[in-house]
Amino acid sequence: MKSFIQGIPKCELHLHIEGSLEPELMFEIADRNEISLPFPNVEAVRAAYQFSNLQDFLDIYYAGANVLLHEQDFYDLTWEYLTRVYRQNVRHVEIFFDPQTHTERGVAFETVISGIREALRDAREQLHMTYKIIPNFLRHLSAESAMQTFEQALPFGKWITAFGLDSSEVGHPPSKFKSVFDRVRAEGFLTVAHAGEEGPPAYVWEALNVLKASRIDHGVLSMEDAELVAYLKKHKIALTVCPLSNVKLRVFDKMESHNLKQLLHAGLRATINSDDPAYFGGYMNENFLAVQEALDLEKEQIVTLVKNSFEASFLSDADTNCYLAELEAYVAGMDQSTTAPVNIMD
Repeated sequence: MKSFIQGIPKCELHLHIEGSLEPELMFEIADRNEISLPFPNVEAVRAAYQFSNLQDFLDIYYAGANVLLHEQDFYDLTWEYLTRVYRQNVRHVEIFFDPQTHTERGVAFETVISGIREALRDAREQLHMTYKIIPNFLRHLSAESAMQTFEQALPFGKWITAFGLDSSEVGHPPSKFKSVFDRVRAEGFLTVAHAGEEGPPAYVWEALNVLKASRIDHGVLSMEDAELVAYLKKHKIALTVCPLSNVKLRVFDKMESHNLKQLLHAGLRATINSDDPAYFGGYMNENFLAVQEALDLEKEQIVTLVKNSFEASFLSDADTNCYLAELEAYVAGMDQSTTAPVNIMD
């Protein structure tokens, strides 16, 4: 099963690029930009990655992002992520970034998106990976700040597929951002939103009904509302589940308690993603392997999770079908290799 998971073509729909900043690169960029970090070395940074809740993580996440100042920094950050997941056979990525984390520090929106996009373009040319870009609004900031950020993003609209909502969930319902998401949709962009991670199912309902989200990021607490589960199933709304993140942030005490299997049994379009892999202990393969081992997932369930991701992506139908054909060919090839007769040589 391990080799099957490692080789299966994958699609990642929930990845915060700032959350892929490994400590080694953090120190390298900090040194280049002459920035002092509040940690003496890489080991001290990793030791700080013990979180009791979402806010604990966000505090260190934003501190790490402070080293990112120039277009080259964002390029290096993105390129390191892309080359790492390329080796895990990730074929398509839909990358989040948090503009306000940087513009609040005086880093121009153009600087951020240009560095990220250039790395993505290089990955398309050199690694044959496809991509979409999704800026997120920080929900702990004001709706007015989100609208200002959207205005800054508009000149780069041709590079952007959708807008999302992330950061501290509790106390910041999706409805707080109705006006900006109305504007987002009016300008022709898709929408996604974090909901149902720490916030209640009511936040998922708001993300769907008020923000008109095409996907729900996380959404694991949706299982607490039977009517919501029925709605998600009927409308094939994908949940971009992040297993290692959920355990690290104490949404579930341990991986064996994760409800991913229940989501699948309920007929929901669950997917697997890494969220902030540098902080939560794993990229795509590590997330798949962790849930497979803890929940004893069958090969067919792994395939379903991958298929769900491609089908829930913002790729064109033609590109989606190409990836699904690649997935089907991989599974058929692996099945054939495991059932082929073995010749015993004397």
